[in-house]
Formats: sequence, C-alpha cells, structure tokens
Amino acid sequence: MNSAWYAAADKAPWTPPGWMFGSVWLVLYAAMAVAAWLVWRQQRHPRRPALKVYGSLLLLNLSWPLMFFGMYPMMGTAALWLALLVIAAHAVIATLAVLHFGPISTTAGVLMLPYVSWLVFSGSLNLYAALNN
Repeated sequence: MNSAWYAAADKAPWTPPGWMFGSVWLVLYAAMAVAAWLVWRQQRHPRRPALKVYGSLLLLNLSWPLMFFGMYPMMGTAALWLALLVIAAHAVIATLAVLHFGPISTTAGVLMLPYVSWLVFSGSLNLYAALNN
C-alpha cells in the first residue's frame, strides 16, 4: 500500500498527530475483540447475526485503507470519494454491530461505541481530504 502521497496531502486542521492513529486503533481493536468475545460466549442468545455483522465490519475495516491510501496514486481524488463511501458504510455497519451486540451483552454494545465515534471522525478527515486534494 502506497501512503507516501499522504505525507504531502492537504489535511484537515483537526487531524491528530500521526502517532495517535496507531494508539487509538490499538485501543479500538482491543475493545472490539472483547466485545466480540462477550457476544460469542453467550449461549442464551442467538449470536450468529451479530457475529455476521461483526465479520462484515472487519472486511470493511480492511477495505478502507486499501481504497484511501492504496488507490489514490492510480485513481486520484476518485479514490478518496470511494473511500468516503466505504467509511460511511463502515459507520453504518458498526452502528448495526452496536445494535446487535447490545441486546446480547450491554457491555459489548458499549465497547463498540468508541469505534463508531472514531469512524465518524475519520470520515470527516476523509471528506476534507476528498475536497482538498
């Protein structure tokens, strides 16, 4: 994946420092893993729909950086707009995960909320990049 272009890109004024992204993702992935485990271990509730949503979420999570960082050199701004569509779908699916996890485990649903918030924030950074690069 070629992210070299991003170093010179016009970024939103509210973009956090680069080191923060890795730290935030580490915490979010840990929270997501615990949430999925809390749902998976429940025997009293049907888990399959919730875990299917979670699997979809993981696939979208892989596809966004490929589109945003990897496709920009080939597609230009179109890649950023497509990445925005991916992150919007990602936020919707993450919200569905909260709604599916919550009835099975309140804690699991709550653990997914920061992820949804981060996706909305990341979407704002993506939108700025699409408008200004």
